[in-house]
Amino acid sequence: MELFEEIKSLKKHLHYLKGQIEGVEKMIDNGKSIHDIYIQFKALQGTLDKASYLLLEEILRKELALKIVKVVDACPGDCDDAGKIKYVKKEFPNLEIKRVASIISEMDKIESRLEKLNN
Repeated sequence: MELFEEIKSLKKHLHYLKGQIEGVEKMIDNGKSIHDIYIQFKALQGTLDKASYLLLEEILRKELALKIVKVVDACPGDCDDAGKIKYVKKEFPNLEIKRVASIISEMDKIESRLEKLNN
């Protein structure tokens, strides 16, 4: 898998989050002060933000980049989806992250069509 290291890193973040959540639960059970619990929630939020960033900014963008390469290689330049592929390739650096996941899905469909045509 091309994204193995990024996935491993994401899993580590999630494991750390799980530990932080369990720690907050124990604090509540042990009657710790609301202030101390609040501080732990802030730490939890920071870890969650890192995990979200890792997933959204690194993993999704790399996945889309790999998809673009595959469909560009499979499309001889005059396939039905050539215009869409060219647009995504050009706009890749500027794409809002919320669009990246849906574009990955589109690239999967294009890749599947191209595989059928090229076989």
